[in-house]
Amino acid sequence: MPALRLDRHLAINLRKQGKSYSEISKELGIPESTMGYWFRGNQWSEEIKKKLIRKAQILAVPKLRLMSEANKRKWEAWHEECRQKAINEFPALKQDLLFVAGLMLYWGEGDKVIKNGKVRIANSDPEVLRIFYAFLKDVLLLPVEKIYMKLIIYPDLDEQSIKKFWSKLLNIPLSQFKKTVTIQGRHPKKRLSYGIGYIEVVSRELKEKIFTWIRLYQEHFIKRSRML
Repeated sequence: MPALRLDRHLAINLRKQGKSYSEISKELGIPESTMGYWFRGNQWSEEIKKKLIRKAQILAVPKLRLMSEANKRKWEAWHEECRQKAINEFPALKQDLLFVAGLMLYWGEGDKVIKNGKVRIANSDPEVLRIFYAFLKDVLLLPVEKIYMKLIIYPDLDEQSIKKFWSKLLNIPLSQFKKTVTIQGRHPKKRLSYGIGYIEVVSRELKEKIFTWIRLYQEHFIKRSRML
């Protein structure tokens, strides 16, 4: 019997025993692509493939669960590290009025969904965003390129003029503006002259720290109130 036919005969026997292409290839030294050609169109081989897939899926579940739990522990440890950094930094920051102002603004107006990792605050009052931008840049020393601005305006407002207004007031470069969103107002007479501004920083670490600082300042304020 020719060597190729013998290899094929052995491969068929191993396949019928429920072996995968990878296992047969290691045992006989036959390329998996060759076996794919030999067994193409054979229903019995397809059934074995399905069984092997189901078996792999069953075996994978505990491994995936362990990986998921390990990954969860890893990220929780990192989140706790961020919170601990905030605790260590708080004593030096709590006396800074701009720091306190930034925290209070975020406590009242900021995005509260911690999992999205976005430090985000929106307001139609330019002064609110001017203070928060200064808080990020001058107190927390964030690089300007990490801080983004987005606008929501009405169709009859000039986008470029509005951008220049916010850019000049906040001293934020025009390059940091994201795509403007245009909406139709429900009350034509009650228009916001400069739209609504969003300041955004994508940083789960910073969000963890801000939430921790707010909690610490609450405790600090309550403690001071009891002493009065």
